Amino acid sequence: MIQSIWGKLGGAGIGLAFGGPIGALLGGVAGHVLVDREGALFGKPPRDIIFTMGLVALAAKMAKADGVVVDVEIRAFEQIVEVPDSEHDKVERLFKLAMQTSDGFEAYARQIHEEFREEPALLEDVLDGLFHIAKADEAVHEAEYAYLKDVATIFAFSDMDFERIAARHVKRKDDPYLILKADRSMSDDELKRHYRKLVADNHPDREIARGLPPEAVKIATERLATINEAWERVAAERNIR
Repeated sequence: MIQSIWGKLGGAGIGLAFGGPIGALLGGVAGHVLVDREGALFGKPPRDIIFTMGLVALAAKMAKADGVVVDVEIRAFEQIVEVPDSEHDKVERLFKLAMQTSDGFEAYARQIHEEFREEPALLEDVLDGLFHIAKADEAVHEAEYAYLKDVATIFAFSDMDFERIAARHVKRKDDPYLILKADRSMSDDELKRHYRKLVADNHPDREIARGLPPEAVKIATERLATINEAWERVAAERNIR
């Protein structure tokens, strides 16, 4: 079994090379002074720690930006991240530390983009996770939407890509073709092939194969459900069997 990320944070192995604002956040919660990346003693940090700490930091900054009570954000975070009851206080401390740091959300977003710039699908996972947290109070508010768009821009997503991602979460008259990243001019056979490839590319098993943490798998599962729902709407509209 893969060791829980919270166990990793509590162990000596957290003395890993990871600078920047996320490294400072890790050091604050673990009680360790992290070695600067260029003076590394322990090598590159695990991907699950980078992913989860990035999600924590950006979610906390989003909470600070929109003024939502932190507990709401934390509960939403714990819906997609496996957090033992015994570690709830550590998650709360992480959120509060991230909210209090002088670094703006841009610094966290740039660091996450730098770490995963070759894997846009993983950056999309981060955005999906943030949308999940943003809609914890059953609505994505204007300030949250603007914040998420700014994060997407730092992640180098186009406006169209952002609208496609947002359409999976925002309650509006969404276009299933936008969710599927498909064109209405495509034939039924083309749409079928496109949909099957989309399912293969977004299947949670791919996250597992890439060595990503359970929270990334949960995000991918939710995303795949939205893709399947959009396909069902298109298939019904076109009477595709």
